[in-house]
Amino acid sequence: MELRQLRYFVAVAEELHFRRAAERLFISTPTLSQQVRAIEREVGGPLLIRGNHGVELTAAGEVLLKTARTVLEAAEIAVRETRAVAQPGNVVFRLGVVNGAPSWLPGRIEALVKARQPGIRVALTTGTSGDQARLLDRGDVDLAVLRLPVGLADHFTCTPVADEELGIVMSRKNPLAAAVSVEAACIGEQELIMFARDAAPEVHDSVLAQLRERGASVVLSDSAMSHAQMLQLLPLRPQSIGVGSSRTASVPGLVWRPLHPRPLVITYAAAWRTATRNPLLHTMADALSGGLRLTSERSEGCPPV
Repeated sequence: MELRQLRYFVAVAEELHFRRAAERLFISTPTLSQQVRAIEREVGGPLLIRGNHGVELTAAGEVLLKTARTVLEAAEIAVRETRAVAQPGNVVFRLGVVNGAPSWLPGRIEALVKARQPGIRVALTTGTSGDQARLLDRGDVDLAVLRLPVGLADHFTCTPVADEELGIVMSRKNPLAAAVSVEAACIGEQELIMFARDAAPEVHDSVLAQLRERGASVVLSDSAMSHAQMLQLLPLRPQSIGVGSSRTASVPGLVWRPLHPRPLVITYAAAWRTATRNPLLHTMADALSGGLRLTSERSEGCPPV
């Protein structure tokens, strides 16, 4: 049985769905199904109960899932520790950072890493919250900075590390731009342009919920686009608004206004595998849990997802 096959099985066992697991692994569903059946032939019995709406683990499948996670973790550690001995000074800590995180945040984490292991290199990988969760799940990053809320499997530890205030971004010609802040109840029939929900469904829903809790009558636009695209469009749409940090005020034709009386806040978190044997992560855990939780300055970055 190959490590690749174990990774395939773990993905199906965690997703409980072949198509979703195949998308997570970037392979075809038939290929994934063939590999899982090959494992079942090798162990001599069914690991999954297949149904119209997904799969369930058999008792044997539960045993293999637990063991496979241990084996994959051990293999990752073996490669990392061997590389550290074979290539001193060339050890890499893989840090995943969600698009648009406050600019000071990855730098602070990198400083923590290098303070505990001088000479280590930190490799950054950016992407959406969903991208970071998938990278972490596949073991392609050691630590991921995500935007909360986000769905993670139970075998991950996730701790908040920073808060950021968001406000209303709009054209200078928008009637709401005349005030120093925006009353949520005054948003009225303004069209709210946001990113596609599929990119980060939990964050998308959280932003909408916070706006509505503050009394905003949200009219969600039929157009979904990236944060950068939204910033290009808003100067041309005086009756539309977006959500972002104060850095967006530097974009020509746009203004940023805080929500009144309660600000709109989003939280960033650091996540890693709970069962990791990476000693560096263990030494960083306390600092990540308590030493980074700072409210970022309004000038510190935008929140594209």
